[in-house]
Amino acid sequence: MQFAKSTDYALHALVYLANSESEDKIGIKELANKLDVSESYLSKIMTQLRKDGIIRAVPGVKGGYELSRSASHITFLDVILSTEGRQDMFNCSNSDSRQHTSLTDESNGQLMNQEENQRVCRIKEVMDNAEGVLQQFLENQTIQSILEKAKKDRNT
Repeated sequence: MQFAKSTDYALHALVYLANSESEDKIGIKELANKLDVSESYLSKIMTQLRKDGIIRAVPGVKGGYELSRSASHITFLDVILSTEGRQDMFNCSNSDSRQHTSLTDESNGQLMNQEENQRVCRIKEVMDNAEGVLQQFLENQTIQSILEKAKKDRNT
């Protein structure tokens, strides 16, 4: 599994915005220079983050971007869902194959969910559980937690 570059840039941009001590908002040019990425590409990422309510765009001479909420309330999962989209990591597209049916209950020839009377993909079950664990971990990681870890590293 690999996250897109847009997720990498989004997370770094948010950390930079959160760590900025300036009262002025951060413009796309400054942000693109700090991240060493093209302004147009970063602008698309920032637009998506704005649409999802993670940042605000402030117009005007002293305008730019700022976090729309505290860095302690922006999770890695929020950012990943914004940049990667909201889709399952794994889909069982092979449910009628011989490999899949070899996992079936011998008594009735297919895996049955007793309540719904539907086929259950045991592989998808495992993958969905793994995805849940990953999502829970990412939900517990915030932009603020990264800033605190960096500060702790500087002080040791």
